[in-house]
Amino acid sequence: MSADSDLHARLSAGFLARNGLLSYQDQAKAAAVIAGVEADGIETIRVLFADPHGILRGKTITQEALVSAFTAGIRVPSTLLLKDTAQRTVFPVWAEDGPAPMRGAGDVVLAPVPDTFRVLPWSPHSALIHCGVVETSGVPVSFAARSVLQHAMDALADRGLRAVMGLEVEFQIFQVIDPALEHADTTMPPQPPRTRALTQGYQYLSETRYGEVEDILDLLRCTAQDFGMPVRSVEIEMGPSQFEFTFAPADPMSVADMAVNFRTLVKEVCHRKGLHASFMAKPNLPNAAANGWHIHQSISDPEGNNLFAPEQGETLSPLASAWIAGLLEHAAASCIATTPTVNGYKRYKPYELAPNRIGWGTDNRGAMVRALMDVGDPASRVENRVADSTANPYFALAFQILSGLDGLTKGLNAPAPLTRPYDDGAELLPTSLLEAIGHFEASPLYRDMLGDDFVDYLSTLKRAEWERYAMTVSDWEQTEYFSTF
Repeated sequence: MSADSDLHARLSAGFLARNGLLSYQDQAKAAAVIAGVEADGIETIRVLFADPHGILRGKTITQEALVSAFTAGIRVPSTLLLKDTAQRTVFPVWAEDGPAPMRGAGDVVLAPVPDTFRVLPWSPHSALIHCGVVETSGVPVSFAARSVLQHAMDALADRGLRAVMGLEVEFQIFQVIDPALEHADTTMPPQPPRTRALTQGYQYLSETRYGEVEDILDLLRCTAQDFGMPVRSVEIEMGPSQFEFTFAPADPMSVADMAVNFRTLVKEVCHRKGLHASFMAKPNLPNAAANGWHIHQSISDPEGNNLFAPEQGETLSPLASAWIAGLLEHAAASCIATTPTVNGYKRYKPYELAPNRIGWGTDNRGAMVRALMDVGDPASRVENRVADSTANPYFALAFQILSGLDGLTKGLNAPAPLTRPYDDGAELLPTSLLEAIGHFEASPLYRDMLGDDFVDYLSTLKRAEWERYAMTVSDWEQTEYFSTF
């Protein structure tokens, strides 16, 4: 038997293939990945998945272990799915009635997806590959990030439709004064580094300001392009040390993979240059601007025709109207995915190009949903400006699809557009993570489409985050009460 035949036999007999987790076509792709790794001398492969917060986790394996990864998968502790943003396991895994299959902090299995394999341009001896997450029985973990987004995409496909998504991502880069590596700083979560601005701010899209930081922006752009990311623009944003990258549209799963890869790329490349990159929604730094994560979206038929493009005399196509109506109807319940942190709700302030009310407008940057449509324009789309740059893209895009799809299913029509989105009397977006959790838990749509287990899972994680925040004594409280009483 030839080496190629032997490899294909091993792949087809493996745990992943036997459980339908590596199709015949993917087995051929896996074999090509293995051959490429050997030919190119790749030494290590980062076998990763996105946790509920959109943070990549996993193990780094050697070239010699790659075949095993595609046959048996890679086992990791199930508690990686159960941690809040402070890295604390917030589910009772040691209790007899703890959550199965997570009881006893047992294993789950990472199932590599061959199409996601990429060599790391900033670490060319290494590569990464994204994975689905399954139980040791081979059953997919339904609340894992890729599973949730795939479920939403499948529901849309059942209607003969597909979503096209595009991203604008805002973030900051700072010089590091003190990396906070003293033992007293290594808390849970760790103390943040002390930083200063890389540039002054408030010169939005200024050519001079771009020239000041061209070196680092060129490095990030070139690295992203070498990674296969379709970068459209690199921009100076409003605030000090704030930048924006935009990307060409693609299918939702590719966009979600790209989003977590980009966030990881920026942080790792900047770290190697002694810089700190942050995608935090509203940094607690003097004069720092908030970071948004705008989700462009449209729907096409199987032939690729954009069904959002209006006909002559229309402002919105019927499908676009129904989709927008769905986004608005489920906006409050979706905030747990689009605005997943305590901090993110401090971005919802009027007159700062972030929405604070639920509504849509025609090319209006103050509205939550901005419609960008012209008769016959194949790029007709809506831009949802509600999300911030901390969003788990798999959850956020899934919630967009399920919200819009519900609008289609119910035959909803969009209300009148807002002309004054900050004072038109439209319903306010949730003002806190706690309020958003309440809307999510009460949502029939998400319980019906994603199941009670998922709703309980995500709300448990987010309530743990809120409760830690609520029990922390703030600087405001100390100033307000310490001398008064």
